[in-house]
Amino acid sequence: MKNFDNKQEKTLVIVKPDGVQRGLIGEVIKRYEQCGLKLVALKMVIPSKELTLKHYSIDPEWLIKTGTKTLEGYQAKGIAPPNDDPIEIAKTIRQTLLGYLSSGPVVVMVWQGMSAVGIVRKITGSTEPLSSVPGTIRGDYTIDSYTAADTDHRSVRNIIHSSGSVDEANAEIALWFDKKEIINYRLIAEEILYDINLDGILE
Repeated sequence: MKNFDNKQEKTLVIVKPDGVQRGLIGEVIKRYEQCGLKLVALKMVIPSKELTLKHYSIDPEWLIKTGTKTLEGYQAKGIAPPNDDPIEIAKTIRQTLLGYLSSGPVVVMVWQGMSAVGIVRKITGSTEPLSSVPGTIRGDYTIDSYTAADTDHRSVRNIIHSSGSVDEANAEIALWFDKKEIINYRLIAEEILYDINLDGILE
């Protein structure tokens, strides 16, 4: 198919321990499959805290971005933050994330297709389930909120992690998967999704 390879992105998705325990693995896979993405790698693991720390350290700006976003969220809600240092806030968040992601089995996947990173993020919904719109996975399947998580001093239980950019996806995939675990194959449906003239429909 013309220009097929140029249209392909890969992105990482993790069904977190709460998603696994609530029996949502199949629903998550169905949502991404039905939009036309292709599953090219999948495994179930119990992440170590060391692996989880590497995962949340891939982006060198993760601490400042996460802390700043959290401070802005407190301000928008008129709530006093625990402190005004975004780095310290983000370090606390990362510690709760380490315990959350390593608390039980997770399902790690690589999805491939046109605009895969953005499509997965759209289907998944915003980070806070409370503010995720209906129709997204987080909007439909969980009720957690930042307020509840802060009250309990834990991470928001939002079912899924998905890569935030192509560069982040490439780094995360390399962390979680060996190259030989990622399968290169063709789906019949790709003829409909990517063929320019749909020449293969009529005989």
